[in-house]
Amino acid sequence: MNAQRIDQQTLLRDEKDPLTHTPVHLLSLEAVGKHYGNIIALRDVTMAVDNGRVTCVLGDNGAGKSTLIKIIAGLHQHDEGSFKIMGEERKLGSPREALDAGIAAVYQDLAVVSLMPIWRNFFLGSELTTGVGPFKRMDVQKMKDITKKELADMGIDLRDVEQPIGQLSGGERQCVAIARAVYFGAKVLILDEPTAALGVKQSGVVLRYILQARDRGLGVIFITHNPHHAYPVGDRFLLLKRGKSIGYYEKKDISVEELTAQMAGGAELAELAHELEQLGGHTEALNEVKAEVADVADAAPEKA
Repeated sequence: MNAQRIDQQTLLRDEKDPLTHTPVHLLSLEAVGKHYGNIIALRDVTMAVDNGRVTCVLGDNGAGKSTLIKIIAGLHQHDEGSFKIMGEERKLGSPREALDAGIAAVYQDLAVVSLMPIWRNFFLGSELTTGVGPFKRMDVQKMKDITKKELADMGIDLRDVEQPIGQLSGGERQCVAIARAVYFGAKVLILDEPTAALGVKQSGVVLRYILQARDRGLGVIFITHNPHHAYPVGDRFLLLKRGKSIGYYEKKDISVEELTAQMAGGAELAELAHELEQLGGHTEALNEVKAEVADVADAAPEKA
């Protein structure tokens, strides 16, 4: 299968929301760029996010993934291009504005208080209260009940929401954060490298909950550097390198091998092979790298 790039000119014009069948995206970026002084952090990036779809953004460190997240989540504003939410041109001034627009970001270093119970972390900063005036107090039982129900609806079965969240595995903590974002009305969920520090089993747990969020109608942006985590759950794939898009694909138009080849970077491997040849005496390693270069060349997608 030869990968076919998404036509970026027709993507934002013709794509329809799968639930409402109206020609508008939950969120869309067209030719977006960001500069920090003379440094170009992001340029000419086009993508769209829709209900019930997972858009994967892939790239190595320094590719521009963090800058893209910050623009969508309201931490930074773009300098070039168009950023629209439900068809309306926007420049978000703060994360609060993004939350009010239904955009929630779950970062890799989760903002949780390890010694607090799960239910306290679930409602942290948004606690429910009962009573009025001097008799106002937290509605503890209601928060516990809601936490347990929301986690159960996401397929997370916890025996006791009273246990400290620090006792949960990394994957389970990620899933609590996802469930929290869903409960508080997120329409677009940004997940920043949620599987980066997890083992194989816990990564599988997180990927399952990404699909749960997608199936509940959210538009999910999954940021990762691992194509083998992205491909099973992704519907679209945006590849970034040094702040610029190097490919944007529908799942039906690209295989995991082609996606990996795009990520691997044949030029970098060829340069490594050349350096090993110059050093000499590394025959086995050199042959392995040359084999990888050949594999990348074979799997490289044809440009439309």
